[in-house]
Amino acid sequence: MSESTLQLIKAFFLGIVEGITEFLPISSTGHLILVGKWIDFASTDSKVFEVVIQLGSILAVMWIFRERLIKLCVGTLQRDPVEMGFMRNLIIAFLPSAIIGFIFIKAIKALFFQPAVVAVTLILGGFIMLWVERTRPGGQSAGSSVTATTLESISWKQALVVGCAQCLAMIPGTSRSGATIIGGMLAGINRKTATEFSFFLAMPTMMAAAGYDMFKNASLISQADMLAIAVGFASAFFSALVVVRAILAFISKHTYRAFGWYRILLGVVVAVWLYRLG
Repeated sequence: MSESTLQLIKAFFLGIVEGITEFLPISSTGHLILVGKWIDFASTDSKVFEVVIQLGSILAVMWIFRERLIKLCVGTLQRDPVEMGFMRNLIIAFLPSAIIGFIFIKAIKALFFQPAVVAVTLILGGFIMLWVERTRPGGQSAGSSVTATTLESISWKQALVVGCAQCLAMIPGTSRSGATIIGGMLAGINRKTATEFSFFLAMPTMMAAAGYDMFKNASLISQADMLAIAVGFASAFFSALVVVRAILAFISKHTYRAFGWYRILLGVVVAVWLYRLG
């Protein structure tokens, strides 16, 4: 088997990993870093591969929620107050990570994109997830009941909390979906609505990140890299189609505790692996 064919197989495999993990609260970036090192995958030196294939996952979500997206866009253009409020909340939640990412993303990648950081954040995030599920069942804010049970009932203050929580996800292993969902639950948004809001917030956030990386690093991407990106993009799209529907069905009956324990176990395994490597 040629080296180029092997790279495409690895890209296909990483795309599946991305599609499965992107919308689970277990950190897609952390998994891509760990699995990429495990299978010795080498794409462009710009490290743009991991970001761009996330577009495949995002397009899958946009397809699943296409009717709600059309309603949001049409309602905003027609100045419908409910849809304008929803759009306002998405913008408010998007801005913190957009600003922080634009200023500090290069330093963040240089400092934190390594397996040891992933191990720590996986474990820490797992314990936080278990704590929130125990102390804020269903998304109760401290000292009160759930205040948002639909996307339309989320307040701008709750959206801002979710947006600030999303900034933490720039550290690999934290999980963008995990940070925004848990942040939403702490703000008083119920679990299902927090999950759906996380999906909608992912659309502008990840498209902006992927677009910025593509623009900034386009000259560094070779033809071989583009083919690997295309393969990873496609496999991420189709795997995410399956996973997102499964998540929506899962959270209607279960909590996120299982994912909290998974994060802790994986973090411990990674820590032991790193220790044994010396």
